[in-house]
Amino acid sequence: MAVAEAIDADLLRLGGFSGPDTPEDDLLRACVHCGMCLSSCPTYRLTGQEMSSPRGRLWLMRAVADERLDLLDPLFDEQMYQCLNCRACEAVCPSGVHYGPLVEASRAQLESHRPRPLPQRALRRVGLDWLFADARRLRRLVGLLGLAQRTGLIALGRKLGIPQRLGMGDLETLTPRISRRPLVPGNERWTADAVNGAPATVRLFNGCVMGTVFANTNRAAARVMARNGADVALPVAQQCCGALHVHAGMMEEARALARTNIDAFEASGDDPIVVTAAGCGAALKEYGYLLKDDPAYADRARRFSDRVQDFTEHLGAHDLVPPPKPLKRRVTYQEPCHLAHAQRISAQPRALMAAISGLELIEMKESALCCGSAGIYNIIRPEMANELGDRKALHVMETPAVEVVTANPGCQMQVSASLRRNGSLARVRHIADLLDEAYGGAKTKRALIGKPDLRRK
Repeated sequence: MAVAEAIDADLLRLGGFSGPDTPEDDLLRACVHCGMCLSSCPTYRLTGQEMSSPRGRLWLMRAVADERLDLLDPLFDEQMYQCLNCRACEAVCPSGVHYGPLVEASRAQLESHRPRPLPQRALRRVGLDWLFADARRLRRLVGLLGLAQRTGLIALGRKLGIPQRLGMGDLETLTPRISRRPLVPGNERWTADAVNGAPATVRLFNGCVMGTVFANTNRAAARVMARNGADVALPVAQQCCGALHVHAGMMEEARALARTNIDAFEASGDDPIVVTAAGCGAALKEYGYLLKDDPAYADRARRFSDRVQDFTEHLGAHDLVPPPKPLKRRVTYQEPCHLAHAQRISAQPRALMAAISGLELIEMKESALCCGSAGIYNIIRPEMANELGDRKALHVMETPAVEVVTANPGCQMQVSASLRRNGSLARVRHIADLLDEAYGGAKTKRALIGKPDLRRK
């Protein structure tokens, strides 16, 4: 085949995959190289290179597995990390190839066998293994950042050019307004309105970024669910979902977080676990796969994953209480990749917006093409991320919408920064905030403070 010949020309007969987290041969062989994935792949659309497509990357994985390409070849390294892991290829693949687990396992192989410079290793360990492994540490750090925002220290640093001097200009630009008060599991709960009989109970997955930077959005989601007949509580021992660790090839660290979350939510029986971040939801729904070889957790992980629902998925499965407040404005919808492609949830957010009186949804071009956020992709690969972000911003600006609605914090930050960079004043909001506004917001439905979940472990 021409594609194979083009890629095989430069391959070497060197070391292949070995040890744990090897890309599964059955998954690799599922690809029939039809090319249906090419037009859906953001990196292929930007570069036009076969290597930068899912089909090309699968050829590279197959070559490493067959020991025709060295695992540590720079070409393999570049392509595994150039991939956004947006999963758009999975949504259009006629063979049902599970591409996400393959690229994640390939990254795990690289991290296991490739020596990294000490500064890179230290940064990964401090940033992912230490900070994101403990929600309390993250809350303290984000609290300090929020204080610096409110006191003007960050604005002063921007004027002095400090973020640029430290090589953190892109990170500073992406940082949104931080919620004044983090959402601490166990400290707040929301009681259901009387809707269709006895109230249901849901457990809110707090997340790392959503529970700190976007804590008020999680509160908004809880109020909306309470308006629709659900008691909402947050199990106290929950931690980060581990998605960032999986994307970075840190599989054992991700598994440790998964076990902690499974333990934290088991006490609540079969109650739905509702998630407000698309990336977190996709990761939580794949705990069964992540822990499939753990005899103590494999079955428990599958049961946990079966309980997970995105916020829009949960509301979309029931008759929505009509929001009483009209919102007379035009909006457009940015589809998070891990909602539309990994979880195949696309109709529900649109149906929820259609239930708001006065709201006009105007579809943008390429609403489901990745915006360039992809976890921390927009930080470690800003050039390609910005190109995708600018593409998204221009499509937004082609519409008369004054707001962009999304369902993932990374998308919210990335699209907002891209719009500002391109001179747009359009606001980017989470769909939970939009619905909460239509229900009247915090003024009419407050949390009960200081009454923790009585069923926690």
